[in-house]
Amino acid sequence: MPPTPATTPSERTALPARTPLRGRLAVVSVMLGIFSIVTTEILPIGLLTSIGSDFAVSDGTAGLMMTMPGLLAAVSAPLVTVVTARVDRRVMLCAFMLLLALADFLVAAATDYRLVLVSRVMVGITIGGFWSIGAGLAGRLVRPASVGRATAVIFSAVPLGSVLGVPAGTFIGGLTGWRTAFVAMGVLTMGVLALMLLVIPALPPTQVSRASVLRTVLGRTGTRFALLLTFLIVLSHFATYTYVTPFLEQVTRADPALITVFLLVYGAAGIVGNFVGGALVTRRPRVAVSLAAGLIATATALLPVLGTGEAGAVALLIVWGVAYGAVPVCSQTWFAKAAPDAPEAASVLFTASFQATFALGALTGGAILDHLSVSAVMLLGGAVAALAVVVAGPCSGRRFAG
Repeated sequence: MPPTPATTPSERTALPARTPLRGRLAVVSVMLGIFSIVTTEILPIGLLTSIGSDFAVSDGTAGLMMTMPGLLAAVSAPLVTVVTARVDRRVMLCAFMLLLALADFLVAAATDYRLVLVSRVMVGITIGGFWSIGAGLAGRLVRPASVGRATAVIFSAVPLGSVLGVPAGTFIGGLTGWRTAFVAMGVLTMGVLALMLLVIPALPPTQVSRASVLRTVLGRTGTRFALLLTFLIVLSHFATYTYVTPFLEQVTRADPALITVFLLVYGAAGIVGNFVGGALVTRRPRVAVSLAAGLIATATALLPVLGTGEAGAVALLIVWGVAYGAVPVCSQTWFAKAAPDAPEAASVLFTASFQATFALGALTGGAILDHLSVSAVMLLGGAVAALAVVVAGPCSGRRFAG
């Protein structure tokens, strides 16, 4: 977990008074905000064909709904954070929730595909801004002894979005149409906004995140190492996981209903991995990230061999889910330890690198799939994850905190 942000005496007096209950509710509200963001970001995966059919666009063009938010989030994370550096962080969190709700309602009401893409621009801005602020807030919402647990709760929103959000949205879309799924997300997001207004205290900036601060943090050895590890592990994961459904269809030959069950099992394993990784990374950061990368490498590399049968495929998906569930919280912790004096700047760099690599991984995996095969995607993804293990081993002990 990220450590409690270092503060000066004057900054500590500026931190809001907090009761344990209100602090926990504030953490839950941030977690629900990230849940709404993650679900909205990947909801089109289950509705892609229906949306493309309604607007008479190809599957490739419909796929822009997935590529655009990641790229925009990578750009908006530093820009939005710097521009709004002097604004109360509670205000910004609530503003991003409102923007996300408007994006959901815009998709639901869109009569032209260009409006859908506009809404995805809004989603990308929300991802970059909300993640950059919210990912490192645990230290300002709960007591120091609870920061690790609170951070794990916040990051549990990532696998929860996959386990609960996307299947539920796809189910709603199948019953009443894809537009209803986005309306439901908009209503949920407005509910999260209301909760934030009730339980999150005023959060005046404790340090202005100027561009110079970002450059200083980026210049540190620890930050650059965190960037390298994040790049390798996230590239490996999204180059492969984006195409896990085609693998299960073509290689495992599982039917659609069973694939849904497999992905639910994967997501549930991710929730376990989030908390296990969060507990381990505070004590043994090098071991945590090496273990996560090693398990991803093992699972993806063995899928073409053992994933031809249903039992082998689901077993490897469980291993993969546990491993990747630990990655976001481990990556954020490396960034936070590299810049304990600038936690928001660390979160900005974490968000930007994560989202940019998300988009690059999906594009890279798609290119390999088109020119080779889905099994080749898994093997090459495993090789990249194995490289992350090699990099983490000898290098992570050198100036970890930058």
